[in-house]
Amino acid sequence: MTGAVAPEPTTVEEDTLRDDENPTGPRGTEGEIASEEQPVVVPDPRSEVVPTPEAGAPLGRDAAADDPADDEVESEDDAAEASDEDQVDEDASESTGPGTPAAPPMSENRKRAERTAPLFAQLATLDKDDPRRERLREVLVEEHLPLVRHFARRFSNRGEPFDDLLQVGTLGLIAAIDRFDPTRGVEFLSFAVPTITGEIKRHFRDQGWSVRVPRRLQELHLSLNAAVGELAQKNGRAPTPSELAEHLGIPRAEVLEGLAVANAYRSSSLDERLSGEDDSPTLAATLGEEDSALEGVEYRESLQPLLATIPARERRILILRFFGNMTQSQIAADIGISQMHVSRLLSQTLAKLREGLLKD
Repeated sequence: MTGAVAPEPTTVEEDTLRDDENPTGPRGTEGEIASEEQPVVVPDPRSEVVPTPEAGAPLGRDAAADDPADDEVESEDDAAEASDEDQVDEDASESTGPGTPAAPPMSENRKRAERTAPLFAQLATLDKDDPRRERLREVLVEEHLPLVRHFARRFSNRGEPFDDLLQVGTLGLIAAIDRFDPTRGVEFLSFAVPTITGEIKRHFRDQGWSVRVPRRLQELHLSLNAAVGELAQKNGRAPTPSELAEHLGIPRAEVLEGLAVANAYRSSSLDERLSGEDDSPTLAATLGEEDSALEGVEYRESLQPLLATIPARERRILILRFFGNMTQSQIAADIGISQMHVSRLLSQTLAKLREGLLKD
């Protein structure tokens, strides 16, 4: 654009997540409390923290407007890992004259930016109902899918499936394409990275941490994840809680607390099936056990008004026989009548109660 001054490239850094924006490892891995004899499970060494947009970034803040202002976005150098070849080269520099060394090859992202710049310019001139706009948008989405796959791959070991993260990141990519303004003079990558990561962060925030835990425990859990990977690579085995405590310089009890906090990341539904089979039992079906005493509740409730109608002596005989587990001879000695008389009274009382139940 004539007369416009190109903006300085946005400098960005990586930072760790804060509060509930910190996604954690897969459920049921480091969430279990390890003992001295049980090493801590090693997380995926690709585990990294989710970046957040920098407060001063000129574009892309809409993608994570609900995030803290002091969060920072991924750098373009880091985002360059998203190229199909997963390599990062320096941008081409201009030659200053004869004898100047040849410029290094351009990165894949730079090549992609040059390929798609005319497409973004054309997209900005089309109406929303123009069929050519939809086709252009599909081409741009396909061009930048490696960027989405890069972030989905990085965060897929934090308890969410890769396909889900890929879908969420693609939605962020589409939103970035729709809102990108090429006349602002900022490269699309600078706008797309915080938009995509913002969508992924919101997905983790909505899907993760079923039970709210303090920030201290969330940060401790992230530190433990990093320490587990480092010690596992160094020792060739999973570290124990004591080794983690020594490495981080914290008490062993605090290590166990940090490992246990992963159990709060996600709750299980009682309707969740134990396997992918349609006829697989649900989690609720495996909980609890049969209560044999439950069957007698209805009978006891029905007998209670009938017991109030029989004489006190017969009622006492019933209680001693069926609740005191006494024999007829013991009951006879307790009441002061013969065993034969006790037997006769029991038979008459039971017949009366049975008749009353049948009437009801």
